Formats: sequence, C-alpha cells, structure tokens
Amino acid sequence: MREGQARIPSGCAISGIINKSGNRVSGEAIINSISVMHDRSNGLGGGFAAYGIYPDYRDFYALHIFYDSTSAKKECEEFLEHHFDIINLSKIPVRKIKEITNEPLIWRYFVTPLPTKLSDSQLDEREFTVKCVFRVNTQINGAYVFSSGKNMGCFKAVGFPEDVGRFYRLEDYEGWCFTAHGRYPTNTPGWWGGAHPFALLDYSVVHNGEISSYDANRRAIEMYGYKCTLQTDTEVITYIIDYLHRKVKLTFNEIASVIAAPFWQTIGRMTPEDRETHEYLRVMFADQLITGPFSILVGFDNGQDERGLMALNDRLKLRSLVIGEKDDMVYMASEEAAIRIIEPNLDNVWAPKGGQPVIVQTRN
Repeated sequence: MREGQARIPSGCAISGIINKSGNRVSGEAIINSISVMHDRSNGLGGGFAAYGIYPDYRDFYALHIFYDSTSAKKECEEFLEHHFDIINLSKIPVRKIKEITNEPLIWRYFVTPLPTKLSDSQLDEREFTVKCVFRVNTQINGAYVFSSGKNMGCFKAVGFPEDVGRFYRLEDYEGWCFTAHGRYPTNTPGWWGGAHPFALLDYSVVHNGEISSYDANRRAIEMYGYKCTLQTDTEVITYIIDYLHRKVKLTFNEIASVIAAPFWQTIGRMTPEDRETHEYLRVMFADQLITGPFSILVGFDNGQDERGLMALNDRLKLRSLVIGEKDDMVYMASEEAAIRIIEPNLDNVWAPKGGQPVIVQTRN
C-alpha cells in the first residue's frame, strides 16, 4: 500500500488504556488517543475492544454479529436458539455519520449455553461457545461473530478509528480497559470483519505489523480446531493466544516467550533454569513462533482471577510501542503523543525492549 510514491512500512496504530484498580472510565478517552495517530490509518479499518462494559449481563456471553442480509440473520438466530438460552438481543446502538457507509446489520446477543446441549457436547462452556462461533463463521453465509466474551465487546468497521468510535457511540460506554486500532492494510482487504480487534471469548488483539509466518502459523493452529475465516493475518495471533493460555495453560509471560521467542544464542547465555524453560518453550511450541514485525496489545478477562492487558513487540522491536503510567492508569500506544493527549502529566513513560512483555492486571 502506497501513499504518493512512498511505501508506509509501519502503518497502523494501536492504543490501550487500563485502570489497575478495576474502576471504569469513559470510552471517550480511547477515541481521543487513537485520533492523534490518524495518519497511520487510511480509512480501511478501525475498531475498539472494551472490557467491563456490560455489568448487568456479566455472566453471559455477549455475541456481536455482523449480518449481510436478513436471511443470514434468520438462519443464525435459529442456530443460536438451538444451542443457547438468549437472555437479551438488540441492534447495537450506532450514530449515523457520513464517514461510515455500507454498514451491515449489527446485532448483539447475551447468551448462555443450553444445559442439555452443553451436557451432550461433553465440553466446558467456553469450548462449547468457541465451537459455536466457528460454526456460525464457517457454515452460515453472511453471518460473522466478531466478539464473543463475557462483560466485554468489540466494535469495528471500515473507516478511520475516530469515526468508528463516534459511529458506535463509544463515549456512552464505561470500562476498566479499552484498546483501539487504526488500520493501514498492505496485503489483505479492507472490510468490516477484517478490521481489528480480533477476538475470541475474552481474548482480543490489536496489531501493528505483518506476520511473515502466517501460513505456517495458520496451518498449525487449524490442527487444533481453529478456523481462520476473516482474511487477515492478525486473526491467527488471537487463536494462538487462546490455545496457549486457555488450553495449554501457559502464563502470559510464557506466551510472550513463545510468540516472540528469544534467539537461541540469547537462550544459551541464560542461567541453567531459565535456559531449560526457554528451550522447552521453543521446541514444544515452535509452530506458534510469530516472525515478522509486530507490536500487539492483548486484552483478557477469564471472569475469575485473571484480567488485564499485555503489550508485546517482536524480538527485534521493528514496530514502535510506548508505555505510560499515571497513578492507577496505564497507557500503551504506538506513539507517546497518543498517551500525552489524554494524560499530559505522566508519572513514568518508557519503551519496552523487543520481546519483553508488559503485563498489567487489575487488582479486583
């Protein structure tokens, strides 16, 4: 993708906000943050992930779904009714603006698996929900589940991110964590389902970069039942994180050491204990190593004892990433300006090293 005659190698913008105390803040701040990096986007995709926004439905999966037609909606709702108890359903509130066009039907469902279906499946409820999400996305033409976690949601579209935020009325939501993305696609199409964040259950990913290992990563993760259907490389990062964290039970520090693994010569200089750990991770999960330039923000909330935000660069730090702190607030963004616009008086600001995760969890 070119602007004039100069290729933009580091396009895309990411930003994140998290309150360590778990207190909720307005979504307006994340819109202001991502808008500063307008020139990193080209209007072909923008979006947000927001955590803690559905306290009245915290125990139910919030399915955000795009429909291309009313027939797709009818077919999908029949499927949902067959597998879930639908507690509430509605259109997702939007504000009509001229900058966002060709919008699909955008609906939201708060659901819980039907006990009989869950029992017959012999799966836990999270895996049952994942299987249902993939069935919708691969078998119902014109229906795309783009968000499926509890007490969180993704909001994305084709457009500049600040326009997407206004379109979805994000200032009306309050959450303890927000992430944002402005897209500058170089190899994949700009369409509503392909905008970031990508999400599965409570995991959400925004990404600046390009995954050169995508084909290998995709083939490996699809061996475990995942289906890459959304036409962009970032989707596979979300599934890798879900697999490593939810299924394999790795910590986020260990996940960082898999997807942005240290070089072998670096591992060779570690203490014997650390060397043994990193050798094991590199050998056992070689197919989940991500190569190519990237900076990512990963939101997570298992509804129990683990919820937070992780920032991670590739091991060569080929994409920019800055962290800022002020009291209980932590800010993460591609540029320091995107942090200063919402908090000019930071207590601390720094750029993490390549491959060094910054993991922030709430205290309650």
